[in-house]
Amino acid sequence: MNHHTHASHHHHDASQLPDCWTFFDGRWQEGNTPVAGPMTHAFWCGSTVFDGGRIYDGIAPDLLAHCQRVNRSAEALNLAPTMEAEEIMALALEGAKNFSADQALYVRPMYYAEGGGFMGVPPSAETTRFIMTLFHADMPDPAAGMSIGVSSFRRPTLETMPTNAKAGCLYPNNGRAILEAQQRGFQNALVLDMLGNVAELATSNVFLVKDGVVRTPAPNDTFLNGITRQRIIGLLQDDGITVEEVKLTVSDFHQADEIFSTGNYSKVMPITHFEGRDIAPGPLAAKARSLYTAFANDGSHAL
Repeated sequence: MNHHTHASHHHHDASQLPDCWTFFDGRWQEGNTPVAGPMTHAFWCGSTVFDGGRIYDGIAPDLLAHCQRVNRSAEALNLAPTMEAEEIMALALEGAKNFSADQALYVRPMYYAEGGGFMGVPPSAETTRFIMTLFHADMPDPAAGMSIGVSSFRRPTLETMPTNAKAGCLYPNNGRAILEAQQRGFQNALVLDMLGNVAELATSNVFLVKDGVVRTPAPNDTFLNGITRQRIIGLLQDDGITVEEVKLTVSDFHQADEIFSTGNYSKVMPITHFEGRDIAPGPLAAKARSLYTAFANDGSHAL
């Protein structure tokens, strides 16, 4: 078989991909639907934004907020959203019916540009396309905890990258941070901003606890002020716990009594190992998780 013929058969084995349904061109299609060619702007210039929601245990907490944010992300990347947030949410709930009720799902609405403007570089807003994938992704076990190390890679500023969007073009840097952390024996990375203050983990927001006070990096346009982050801050404060959004350094994390992360994918996850130090999962991370679970199951998020 010559090289050219052989290359066309380099498809991924479908069994390696999660159970997946894609909404594209007005209909649900099973699997990883092909959407782009080499001339598609998103493919060669990275004009993609996405968001992530969760449908699990018959609930979809804060799903509308994720659908609203994907539209804001699109506008931040000079794309033109084609769907109302409520429409996106309704579509996600419809798509979830393609799965069995016991499957935890990741909901990923996306926008991208098909065409470009001057010299092909800026996205052409009128060519914006919407796509959504739902796929099976188990909820991580919080009892497992997570290990993190300080990354040598940094979060960019708004002048250098569209940090006000959940944009695909930001993620190669997150990928570098994770791979470097894994090479050092950790699972995830504590990532600093360009001034050397802690911003977030490579895949989620980060909190610490010191003397009963919860602290988390203050949003400064270098990382997304996460939906689950904001939810956890509110739930803790409503429960009478002091939460401070402040400037935090690596040294603050070395001295922390607890560290935990928040994000849509895992919700609340205790950090049990930081740069060679074992940290017992603490009471405030457990409290944050139990408050979130109660919030998610209060009946208003049922499908």
